Amino acid sequence: MIKSDAFHMHLTALAKEQHSFKPLYIFSGDEPLLMMEAIDALRALARTGGFTEREVLVQDRYFDWAALINAGQTMSLFGDKRFVELRMPTGKPGRDGAESLKHFAEQINNTGNGVDTIICIILPRLDSKTKSSAWFSALDEAGMAIQIDSIDRLALPHWIGQRLKKQSQEVEAGESGQRALQFMSDQVEGNLIAAHQEIQKLALLYPAGQLSEEQIRSAVLKVARYDIFELTESMLSGDAARLNRMLEGLQGEGEPLPLILWSVSDELRTLHKVQSALLAGDALANLLRNYRIWGKREKLYPVALKRIAPKKLKQAIVLAANLDKQVKGLLVRDLPSNPWDGLRLIGGLLR
Repeated sequence: MIKSDAFHMHLTALAKEQHSFKPLYIFSGDEPLLMMEAIDALRALARTGGFTEREVLVQDRYFDWAALINAGQTMSLFGDKRFVELRMPTGKPGRDGAESLKHFAEQINNTGNGVDTIICIILPRLDSKTKSSAWFSALDEAGMAIQIDSIDRLALPHWIGQRLKKQSQEVEAGESGQRALQFMSDQVEGNLIAAHQEIQKLALLYPAGQLSEEQIRSAVLKVARYDIFELTESMLSGDAARLNRMLEGLQGEGEPLPLILWSVSDELRTLHKVQSALLAGDALANLLRNYRIWGKREKLYPVALKRIAPKKLKQAIVLAANLDKQVKGLLVRDLPSNPWDGLRLIGGLLR
């Protein structure tokens, strides 16, 4: 399975006719904008290569998997090359679907060199168990599987800057330009489709060239969307300002406070267990593996463990437990009247 950068290199080679089209492409990701752009780019190149007939299949509970098998075997009535998309919203084919996908992969492996039909399978972001499944491994071997990752918050200013360059605009040099990019990132975090729209809006409002911080601040709306699990990541990183923005956004979106408290409390307990075991002499690498800490959290934990004093962490755990009682209607002394403010206090303890 390859990442977006390798896929775009493949597209460049296709455009220069240095590579041939694969008979099968599998896209996996949970960022709608980036998924859409990657598939659109492949579809556009395929159209220039003569794949002018398009068919879209959507897997649901009544989906006939024979339609996929037939799509790879049936020639177009008009003699055109075909571009067939299979959308699998859940990423779960079921037992019959898994067998059909393995059979379909075998069918592709037995096909000759000429590609008359391109099959594009579109999946949500897959977990490690699904990636190691027999049906997905068979598809990956038969074609090209691409994982479309979301844009990390730290990389978002650069991503915005690159998008502005594509429409012949750029921020001011120096600190003011970086402030403008950070401001835009804060406004659109977690909502790349809205970010794309805001960037396009700047092209409509202002001519090509340099954009001032004032122009960007007056034009860009607050369209950020926050995820509960990203909240704990900001807590681990000690970024109190981002944590407060997220709490404000989650509160405004009506996210249930008990669920947020559960997520925060669970992270605090895990952090305490790892910290205690580390002080007892256990190896950090083993602890991260044993407590299933991976991805972004795997990078954040070593820094958080060095930064957060055990006493502060215990205070945060007690505070979270008391906030949970408060949310359930129990009277707890010395707490803010609004539990959301109590969550902000937890963030202050972990800075």
